Parts: sequence; structure tokens; C-alpha cells
Amino acid sequence: MSGFVRAVDRLSVFCAVVAAGMLALAALIVTWSVIYRAMGASTFWEIEFSVFMMVASLFLASPYCLATNGHVSVDLLAHYLPARGARILGVVVAVVGLGVCLYLTWRGAILTTEAFDTGLRTESSWAPYKWLLYVSMPVGLGLTALQYVAELMRPSSGVIGPQ
Repeated sequence: MSGFVRAVDRLSVFCAVVAAGMLALAALIVTWSVIYRAMGASTFWEIEFSVFMMVASLFLASPYCLATNGHVSVDLLAHYLPARGARILGVVVAVVGLGVCLYLTWRGAILTTEAFDTGLRTESSWAPYKWLLYVSMPVGLGLTALQYVAELMRPSSGVIGPQ
């Protein structure tokens, strides 16, 4: 079991590195676009590309955020519960989070498949395929669901994040 948890943690770190690269790329492209426009030239794809990169990075970074306990949480109740009650609450919250991620992965996969099958494009002059944007949802949330499974399998099950 611990091998699975370590592998999922490593996958989450890899996804976070990819997400950071995507954010850096988006920032560089927006900066280049501003400079290019200041020189009097016209651009048409940079903003949309950067939005695609930022959305994808958000979903790809989600498993790492969960693994490092970076998600926003309200832990007032867990603070006042005895240790056993806090662990049970942590497991319940993780199971609910897992369920939400699995549902959104499934719905995102349907959305992506429909956009791919119909050849749906954005309404911009660049007009990239929308499935390229949509695919980040089922991939990122599917990996987040996998991270929830790893969190539930940790020796300190019930407490989200590596101990």
C-alpha cells in the first residue's frame, strides 16, 4: 500500500511541476503579447492560449494541493473534536471529496468527448478545438480522485496530507 501512496504522491508532484511550467509559459506569452502590441503589431491567439494554460494548470495542480494539505478547509469542528472524531471526520470529508472528483471526472469526460466528436471550436479568430481545454478537467480531477484514494490509504488515514 505504501508503494501506491508514494507513487501517487510522485505523480502529483510531477503534475505540479507541469502546471508550474504551464503558468510560466502563459506569463511569458502574455508579456510577449504586451510588448508586441506596444510596438504596433496585432495579436490574436496569445490571450486565449494563456487562458487554456491557466485552466489546465489549475486542474493539474489540484492533486498536489490535496497531497500537501493546500486546499482551503474549515477545521474548526475537527479542532474541537477528540482525536478519534477528527480522524473519522477526515475520512468522511475525503470520501465526499473523492465522490465529487469522480463525478466531475465523469461529467468532464462526457463534455470532452462531445466537443471532440462534434469538432467544437472556440469563437475566436484563432478558433482552437474546445476539447483541448475541456480535457484538463477529467484528467486533473481524475488524478485528484486518485490522490484522495492515496490519502485514505495513508497510515495516518483520516488526516489529509503527508505526515
